[in-house]
Amino acid sequence: MSNFDDVGWGDEDEADVVADALRDGEATVKEDRESADVVRQQDHEAQIDAAVARAVEAATPGLDKIPAPYEPSGDGELTSEDERNLAACTAGVGLLNTAYWIAGKSLATMATARLFRKLKHKDRPGEFYTTIEDWAWWEHSLRLSKVNKLMASWDIAEELAKRGFNPPEGQVRELVPLRNKHGMNAAIGLYEFVHQATGGKLTAANLRQTVAILPGDLALKDDDGPAVIQQKLTELTADGAEQAENAAPRGTSTLPVQLKRGVDRRAIALADKMGRGRIPRADVIVKLLEAFADEQDTRVFDAVYERMKSASE
Repeated sequence: MSNFDDVGWGDEDEADVVADALRDGEATVKEDRESADVVRQQDHEAQIDAAVARAVEAATPGLDKIPAPYEPSGDGELTSEDERNLAACTAGVGLLNTAYWIAGKSLATMATARLFRKLKHKDRPGEFYTTIEDWAWWEHSLRLSKVNKLMASWDIAEELAKRGFNPPEGQVRELVPLRNKHGMNAAIGLYEFVHQATGGKLTAANLRQTVAILPGDLALKDDDGPAVIQQKLTELTADGAEQAENAAPRGTSTLPVQLKRGVDRRAIALADKMGRGRIPRADVIVKLLEAFADEQDTRVFDAVYERMKSASE
């Protein structure tokens, strides 16, 4: 007799019981598989979250990430530890400028969206902050003027960062009035113009002086790009240099070529020392003549006297 004879296939009730059992078994297997899939998915997500957390922790700046000063490992090549420490230190210094604009953008976002409105006041129990300035002062000792400056300039720094620049706070502040009057493109164009003119060694003073030469009635369109602004600046600075040369004292055009070149070289050195982009030769000559004519300070007069005396001997 076959083993299947014991199942009782001839009995409909028993057949139904077997069918129900098989269906229940299939459902159980399906549920087990789905549960296993959920567990695997949760484990995978947990692994991803842990990896992201480790990456964020590694990328988050902090004093604990910077090695304390230590004696050199030698005079030769850097060790692998030196290389890691160097990377951490240079990245830390690079944060100096970026930190200002991260703070400025954060303050601006908190102020605009009023995200501080449910933050408990540090000095008044039971109350919440009502202004970003109040929160910034009590929580971070930032004065009103500092908060306003940070919020007013972060977007300029962000646009410059997109172009590969990392300007310090003082430089960006010099561009705020220009941005407010003529738009972002004007500010970016002027910065790129001065950056190129100074060989990348620009200062806040360079930017301030360049902004100062712009005429009050400067006409710019909203869609004028940085290149258009740079062209206008090129024309303006060229006109300024020509006017300065035309204003030179009579007789300077007869200067020997070698002397002119020497004056130009020293004018460049003077501009570098003063943190300026360019000093026309005519300006140098005017200042020399003023110093020569100064009866209170006779150093230049005396120097000229000694040179002329030596030449006549």
